[in-house]
Amino acid sequence: MRTTTSPGRPSRRALLGATAATAAGLLTACSSGTRIGSDQGGEPAPAFSGGEYDGPKVTLEYWNGFTGGDGPHMQAMLASFNKRYAGRITVRNTTRQWADLYPAMPTAIAAGKGPDVAVIHNDQIATFAARRTLVPLDDVVSALGLSESDFIPAVWRAGVYDGRRYSVPLDVHCLADYWNARHLAKAGLKDAPKDREGFEGALRELKSAGIAHPFWMPNKWPGHLMFMTLLWQFGGELYDEEGTRALWGSDAGKEALNWMVKQIHQGYSPAQVAQDAQYNAFKNNKGSFTWDGIWQINDLKETAKSVDWRMSPVPSIGGTAAVWTAGHNFVVTSQAARDKNKVKAAKFFIDYMSARSTEWAKAGMIPARNSVRAKPEVAALPQVPLAEDVGVFRFLPALPGIGDVQTKALELAVQQAVLGRKSPAEALEEGVRTANKVLAENKQKYAK
Repeated sequence: MRTTTSPGRPSRRALLGATAATAAGLLTACSSGTRIGSDQGGEPAPAFSGGEYDGPKVTLEYWNGFTGGDGPHMQAMLASFNKRYAGRITVRNTTRQWADLYPAMPTAIAAGKGPDVAVIHNDQIATFAARRTLVPLDDVVSALGLSESDFIPAVWRAGVYDGRRYSVPLDVHCLADYWNARHLAKAGLKDAPKDREGFEGALRELKSAGIAHPFWMPNKWPGHLMFMTLLWQFGGELYDEEGTRALWGSDAGKEALNWMVKQIHQGYSPAQVAQDAQYNAFKNNKGSFTWDGIWQINDLKETAKSVDWRMSPVPSIGGTAAVWTAGHNFVVTSQAARDKNKVKAAKFFIDYMSARSTEWAKAGMIPARNSVRAKPEVAALPQVPLAEDVGVFRFLPALPGIGDVQTKALELAVQQAVLGRKSPAEALEEGVRTANKVLAENKQKYAK
């Protein structure tokens, strides 16, 4: 998910949703994601009943954004599939930065030059489904016997739009609290604090122990993910259930953003932290804590060998345990739906890959399936204990175009406050006005 030369923020900025260009470019690739053939219709897409693919040889185009340390694990899974099914199905892989992949997909699919099957984030599903660029997968989950009871509920529900399932969840990934064990030892601490009192006390002790800036506060990635985590911890919500109003300008939002800014005012963080500076500071033994995604595990193992780092759940600053979370999901596109054999092969491919999420967990992800996380070889991985209480995981709502709201409003509000250009209250007030305007525009843009 990350590049290894830097924390890979360009690839991660797209994580929270499509950009404005993406939303504008989402085209209807065929008259219905459930139909095959021309825009005038055709035969219904063939149902998936499980078992081996028995059609003629096909080549599937597969797109994903696994450009970092998780990439080799996906490549190994693909190589295994292509070797096993050589002569019947060939999966041709295209890996692009997420920020490039999402804008490119709709136009490429409409032209027949995009993916037949892809991995996308949960917040993208509603947007692509609303434009009918995805094929429903209700038959796949039925044939595989998949149900919400074996999944983290929030990621399972994120795959449903307008009463149809459009995805099969592969994993979840969340923010974690990375900490420097040597630094904490200097402050007389053996473990990471779990609540506000403990965390703020640790920062004071670390400062007294000679750590100039123990907790660098980013204004860009992943600052907005930290804000959402804190918002939920303080009891707030992002949007109303109808997707018509932004709620993050509430008292909970102000408490969250004020707490972030306070870390700078108290000297625990430098002011105006440059892009990636907080992560690089941690990797170079300058920062004691950093809140970042679990996908950093492999990068830290490879590039921060001088740091005695550990990982824990993000502390409960607001009193409620909650953390920003997203998930990777397999989808079949309307490009594949033009060829009934490709649809069958794509669904079979998803079946195969879903059954191998044990291997995928080695990429640093948390398998979405409860039964997979319970396996001893998976439970022993460092990120899996973060899922002991799946109720802490919070996801963006399944609203078409939600990425526009995030990038145009919420992310900018957080940035303005952390950089000191506006007070938290002013930044949030302005951001909410923009968010509500974009939400209203989305209602028209994605009208059924």
